[in-house]
Amino acid sequence: MTQHYIGTKIVIAWAQDKDGQPGYTVKYSDGYTSWCPKAKFEEANIAIGHVGHLPPYQQRVIGEKATLADNLAKLGAALNGGLKEKVSPDDYSLLCEQERVMRELDEILRRRIANFESAR
Repeated sequence: MTQHYIGTKIVIAWAQDKDGQPGYTVKYSDGYTSWCPKAKFEEANIAIGHVGHLPPYQQRVIGEKATLADNLAKLGAALNGGLKEKVSPDDYSLLCEQERVMRELDEILRRRIANFESAR
């Protein structure tokens, strides 16, 4: 059966043109490398900085916070961009509650990351 998937891998990538087209060379944890056009890569990936020196679980927390920040920005833009007129009042209220809870999680992740940095 066909399904949809959301990718969640942390990869290493660097800007590199190919055949005159801007893009990124991508290296996966198993050593496999590939190339991706710039627009496609940036649409599917969120930069989390240089975290290769950190344990994998800390890398994942940093990635989770970056993903959450991206989702919060998109939700905030939707809430402030006319979404209220496009959804039911109950749905809009739930979206506002979702945003509040996401902000709480963002603060918890920020504190966890600060703890990583102070433990070094």
